[in-house]
Amino acid sequence: MGALDGQVALVTGASRGIGRAIAVRLAADGAAVACAGRDEAALAETLDLIAGAGGRGEAVVFDVTDREAVAAAVKEVHTRLERIDILVNNAGLTRDQLLVRMKEEDWREVMAADLDGVFHVTQPTAKIMMRQRAGRIVNITSVVGLMGNPGQANYAAAKAALVGFTKSLARELGSRNITVNAVAPGYIQTAMTEGLTDEQREALLATLAIPRLGTPEDVAEAVAFLVGPGGSYITGTVLNVSGGLYI
Repeated sequence: MGALDGQVALVTGASRGIGRAIAVRLAADGAAVACAGRDEAALAETLDLIAGAGGRGEAVVFDVTDREAVAAAVKEVHTRLERIDILVNNAGLTRDQLLVRMKEEDWREVMAADLDGVFHVTQPTAKIMMRQRAGRIVNITSVVGLMGNPGQANYAAAKAALVGFTKSLARELGSRNITVNAVAPGYIQTAMTEGLTDEQREALLATLAIPRLGTPEDVAEAVAFLVGPGGSYITGTVLNVSGGLYI
């Protein structure tokens, strides 16, 4: 018996990296996972990993910035799978640049994906959870939203806003037995960090209390805890998964 047997999870940005690891981890715990993203071929790879581990997953193709497409997709997931117990808002992107050189479209694009997209997915899903009188929502923010980072004013602003969004929604939905939390990863070993030189990697590791890069699975474990039985009385919190980058 898995901790999430009989439950349905919707994970955005599930085509690669952290989102893929979360989808696979929740499926391993017994959830049927609707894996959302824009890249159908990459989502198929996620589904193969889920199936290989004996889990159940389905692909849902949409762009979180398209509110109408998101609403239709959430409705479709609910119709097919009959409920949505868990929502993990992971989809997002970066467009790094110093503020004085940042183009307005780089600011807008990050806000549209990393902040507006969470609103688009969460609103219809929260309504379903309210009718069920149960649910777990986890927003993937970043330690950058807590501590700031040069060259990432747009990304940090969006991720900091997610913290306020999480805490406010936790207060709104708690009476319906819905918990709302955030996970704040630090430096995670993904495609974005693979291009680091040895010198850059050493400098980065020197900033950490635990001198290694995190893995997508480290983040997935934190999410699995918050949506599992152990997280039933935790809401409105930000779980820092950064190896001591931010203390």
